[in-house]
Amino acid sequence: MSDENKTFEEPEEEMTVTIETDDGKTTECAVLTIFEVGDQDYIALMPVEDLENGDEESEGTVWFYRYSENPDDPNEEPELSDIEDDDEFEAVIDAFDEYLDNLEFDEM
Repeated sequence: MSDENKTFEEPEEEMTVTIETDDGKTTECAVLTIFEVGDQDYIALMPVEDLENGDEESEGTVWFYRYSENPDDPNEEPELSDIEDDDEFEAVIDAFDEYLDNLEFDEM
């Protein structure tokens, strides 16, 4: 995959999203990054309780979702949807791993 198909957006301030899981529980998650693979945007989230138990580079749980905003109404809440295709999910994980590698490189 070439770098021209992927872009990463760092949140300007710490943002959180409340996710309702399949079992009906709600979990507050920190937005790690919003990034693009191909023509689709994705969001990487980490439960806040995982962040509070370590730092952002700890081996916490990261959740990935498709991410979309309504271009006609910037005040509308963004929409998150599940990634159901295994190949798409693998591409998202690869892109996120590359993002993490770039973070480590930038910190050197």
